[in-house]
Amino acid sequence: MRLALFQPFIFYIMSRYHSHINTAIKLIEIYKGDTPFHHFIKHFFAGEKKFGSKDRKQITSLCFSYYRMALAFRKQPTEENLLTAFFLCNTEPADIIKNLKPGWYGLMNAPLENKLIFLGEQFNLHAVFPFKNELAHDIDFGAFCASFCIQPDLFVRIRPKQKLATEKKIIKSGLEHDFLNDGNSARFASGTKIDSILEPDNEVVIQDYNSQSVLNYLQKNLPEFINKNKPPGILSVWDCCAASGGKSILLTDIVQQKINLTVSDIRPASILNLHQRFKKASITEYQYFITDISSPDGKVPLAAYDIIVCDAPCTGSGTWSRTPEQLYFFQQSSIDLFAEKQKKIAANAAFHLKNGGIFFYITCSVFQKENEAVAMYIQQELNLQLVQMQNLCGYDKKADSMFVAVFKNATADQL
Repeated sequence: MRLALFQPFIFYIMSRYHSHINTAIKLIEIYKGDTPFHHFIKHFFAGEKKFGSKDRKQITSLCFSYYRMALAFRKQPTEENLLTAFFLCNTEPADIIKNLKPGWYGLMNAPLENKLIFLGEQFNLHAVFPFKNELAHDIDFGAFCASFCIQPDLFVRIRPKQKLATEKKIIKSGLEHDFLNDGNSARFASGTKIDSILEPDNEVVIQDYNSQSVLNYLQKNLPEFINKNKPPGILSVWDCCAASGGKSILLTDIVQQKINLTVSDIRPASILNLHQRFKKASITEYQYFITDISSPDGKVPLAAYDIIVCDAPCTGSGTWSRTPEQLYFFQQSSIDLFAEKQKKIAANAAFHLKNGGIFFYITCSVFQKENEAVAMYIQQELNLQLVQMQNLCGYDKKADSMFVAVFKNATADQL
């Protein structure tokens, strides 16, 4: 009798989980990758008021887990594939696994290696990234594939003039965090609403761990570089693919003195966003223009710069553990297209580098053709001297992976 009373409740619970899976499959089937998935699913839920917050969270997690692992499955999403992906990509005990895959439930918080052993031949983790032959040689392929199971953390860079006060605010907030880089940055769990306690772009800059490191060469060599600048004085800087200005803010915080800053981008919307961020960051003196630097018809003012920062448009493959839907829709042929565009941008930008100036070539890619091959082109064809080149791997830090190569105009004395 008691069992009979619980049967309707059990049926409701089970049907709810199957409803979540069916909704996730529907979303995956209709999503075409033309907008970020988090925008797409937010719009979907805005028109479907029947889903409560827990329902939305569960469905969203199923979708993102699937995109992380999807290329190891057949293209068509199934209930089994969604549950397998969710099992691999989540560590907290989840009722959906407890009810639909009870034999897996005890392993939810187990290390990834244990889960893979348990699944056996049912799942091949290396198949989640079928572009191994395109990777830079010093990237650990196994660790890189494993990183797709994990959502990267949220990193902020603490601006130098706000350091002590900002550290106190973070500690007082009670939010779980870690201070990094001698307290110059902090790590939070993904999804943490840091703007509830901190002022973005004023007190902190939301910036990935490795993105904070791409100008380290300048930071280490700044006094010597300024002294060798003939005559010593205000540095002229061009951020030629500025997007919303994150690298310019970083450079400003490194130099901590007046610079002649010029920023440019091909997208008017990015420059508009940059203006808003610069206002919050108290950067008021700068020049800007909008152009396509990859085009021979791109209009660039006749000027020469001590420092050029080229954060080139790229596949973004180093950030796909943060946006796994981009991995799912990626076309390998686009690597060559980006590489050619990057070479054109580098050539047109480097033309404006002063004697003795330094040129930063940066991507958030892990592909050799976009990174080392372009760096070789800059060195051999543009006659700039390579002084540093590094893959900044994020797969062991719950961060994005990036690439940076630093060059100097070889016609002047070495730094």
